[in-house]
This record gives sequence, C-alpha cells and structure tokens, in this order.
Amino acid sequence: MAAPIIRMQQVHKRYVLDGVEVHALRGVDLTVEAGEFLAIMGPSGSGKSTLMNIIGCLDQPDSGQFWLNGADVMAMDDDALARIRNREIGFVFQSFNLLGRTSALENVETPLIYAGVSRHERHARAREWLERMGLADRADHLPNQLSGGQQQRVALARALVTRPALLLADEPTGNLDTATSEEIITVLERLNREEGVTIVMITHEHEVAARAGRQLTLRDGRLDD
Repeated sequence: MAAPIIRMQQVHKRYVLDGVEVHALRGVDLTVEAGEFLAIMGPSGSGKSTLMNIIGCLDQPDSGQFWLNGADVMAMDDDALARIRNREIGFVFQSFNLLGRTSALENVETPLIYAGVSRHERHARAREWLERMGLADRADHLPNQLSGGQQQRVALARALVTRPALLLADEPTGNLDTATSEEIITVLERLNREEGVTIVMITHEHEVAARAGRQLTLRDGRLDD
C-alpha cells in the first residue's frame, strides 16, 4: 500500500511576535492520501498559513513528525528541502505571483529551469500545460495582458509542469470575482478527478471548500473535522 502524501503527527509551531509567544499549531495530526482533494478552512490567525508553510517545506515544526510522500521532512537539510519543494510540490497563491515582464510560456517554464530540464523539453511541457489550461493562444502574452482567471490558470500550469506529487493552493480564488472563481475551482476539480492530482487548498470561502472531497477546519492551531 502506498504511503500517504502527507502524514503529520503532533506537529507544534511557536513564534515570538513583539516579545509575545504565539502558539500557531498545537499538536496537529493530518493524513492526506494520494489523489485526495482537501480543503482547510479557518478564521484569520487560526494557523492556516503556518500549516501551509510547513506542508510546503517552507518552514519546519518545532516538534512532532512530518512525512511527505514517504520522506521524513524533519530529517532533511536545507538543500534537501529545496529539492523536495521543486520536485514534489506545486504552489498556487492568491496573488498569482507571476513574473511581470515574462510571457505566460516563460512563466510556466521557470520551475523546469531550476530542475535542469533541457530547453526543448521545457518548451514542450510548458506548451502542453498551457494547452490543458485552455491558454494555448495566450502563450506569448505578458501577465498584464491576461485576465485574473487567465493569470491563475498560468500559475496552475506553472505549479503542475514539474509533475509534483502535491498541489498546494493558498486562497486560489481569493482575488477573483464569482464567475472566475467558479472557473478556477472547476479546473481544480478536473485536475483532481481526471489527472489524479493531490490537492490541499486553503480557503475562507465555504462554497469553494464544499467543492473539495474533504473539508477540515483549523481553529486556534488545532484541526477539527
């Protein structure tokens, strides 16, 4: 039986802000199987961003255990964490985070440059993912020539071009109007259902979370069903 994509046991994380200790995560247990679509909700300050940063190997817990795709993240050094971020995880953000002076095609290619993929294969894979996102005719457009929904689909193509084990979507519809939000969540559903992409999504929108296969709520650093 394949190992879960994410397995966390008793994960704690504290910060000190202005001399005050903040207990952001309090003994989080979380298992996400391959092919799941999980939505995590919670109010501001509940620990959502901290949890997402740890899952994305951008930060590490103070204590507890965390395995990503069977690998012990707590035992990794900085170089190993950078490799796992580039190869195993795709990131999508509320603000799209596209390179403003770079075409859609070049934005999608960017992770493959760091992965050492040849120029010919980079072009081919980036064009394939833009086509999957319905943006084949927008490959040469700059981000400011694209709508918000188109920019988010470019960001999705960039996140998936490395064929990661896990897609992390942090408020992916947060900057979009209702119609465009529907477009993006439909794309996520299709990626999960047809491509088998494992997705963990942070959202504050109940109607968006309801489209995921499973929903959890984070309150005061603790996860509830």
